[in-house]
Amino acid sequence: MPPSIVEHLRHFMQGFGQGQREKVLSLTCMEQQELENVFALLLLGSFVGFPAPPTFLAVELLPFMEREMHILGQRAEDACDMLGQMMGTLGVD
Repeated sequence: MPPSIVEHLRHFMQGFGQGQREKVLSLTCMEQQELENVFALLLLGSFVGFPAPPTFLAVELLPFMEREMHILGQRAEDACDMLGQMMGTLGVD
């Protein structure tokens, strides 16, 4: 017996729902990365001229900055490498 229109519609809606979930997941991951960048900028803003947070607060939050400190060190090492700068700009770590 061939599949009915209802089964085709159900299959289409399942695929549509899966696509929407994947889109929301990717947007959520991108938002998390941006919030991490803002967090790093708040703690290390004195490097770019923003007022620094109180020292005791910054020291307590530094353990959460391990990934950002690694990226900062890597970018400092790749400062002379033009390809490294381009990949860093594109978000390839």
